[in-house]
Amino acid sequence: MVKDLVTKNPFQKVSNGLLQSDDLYQYILETSVYPREAEPLKELREITASHPKAGMCTAPDAGQLMSMLLNLVNAKRTIEVGVFTGYSLLLTALSIPQDGKIVAIDISREDYEIGLPIIRKAGVAHKIDFTESEALPALDQLLENPQNVGSFDFAFVDADKVNYCNYHERLIKLLRVGGIVVYDNTLWGGTVAMPADAINPEEPWNLHYREYMIKLNKLLAADPRVQISHAPLGDGITICRRLY
Repeated sequence: MVKDLVTKNPFQKVSNGLLQSDDLYQYILETSVYPREAEPLKELREITASHPKAGMCTAPDAGQLMSMLLNLVNAKRTIEVGVFTGYSLLLTALSIPQDGKIVAIDISREDYEIGLPIIRKAGVAHKIDFTESEALPALDQLLENPQNVGSFDFAFVDADKVNYCNYHERLIKLLRVGGIVVYDNTLWGGTVAMPADAINPEEPWNLHYREYMIKLNKLLAADPRVQISHAPLGDGITICRRLY
C-alpha cells in the first residue's frame, strides 16, 4: 500500500496523506479541520489548488497542529524557510500576536505574490518580513546579529530537502530553549520505509529526496538537543523542541 502512495508527479499532492483510506482522511478534514479553518486560509488553499505545484502547499491537518503549537509556546518571533503561496505563513501570521514578526525566506517571490492579496486582506501583512534569498545565507545573516541567537520561538521548514540538515544546525542556534522547529515532508510519500529498488526508476526524484529525508530523520533522532515527535500528517512532519 505504501508504494501506491508515491505519486507520478513530485509536486502532485497525495490526497489522503499517509492514511490508507481517502474516506478516513476526508472524515478528519470535514469533522475537525475545515470547520476550524479561518476563512482567509480556506481562500488561499482553494486558490493554491489550481497551481501546477499545488502539492507543495502545507496540508491543512498539519497546519492545524502547527497553529496549536504556535499558541502553546506563545510564539511571537518565528522563521519560515520556504514560503510558496503562503498558506503556512498566513496560518502563522494569524496565530501570533499583532506585534509578532515572521522572517519569511524563499528563493522566489513569484508564488508568494499569489497569496499576498489574501494575506493583506486578512490584516496580517505587517507581521511578515519577506526575504527573497537562498535560505542558508539568510539564516547565516540572522546569526551574525547576537541579538537573534536564541531569540526565536518557532520555525517551519518546507524548502529544498538537500539542505534540511544544514538548516537544522542554524535554526537550533536561532531558537530559544523551549522553542519549536517543524520540518515538512519527512516521510516523503512513504518512500523512507521502502527499499531503494522498490522505487519506480521513472521517478528518480523520489529516490533522490528520499535519501536526504532518511539522513535528516537519523540526525534528528540522534540529536540530544531536541525532543522530537514524528507525526504522519500530510507528507510527514517532524516536530523538534529545543531542550538546551
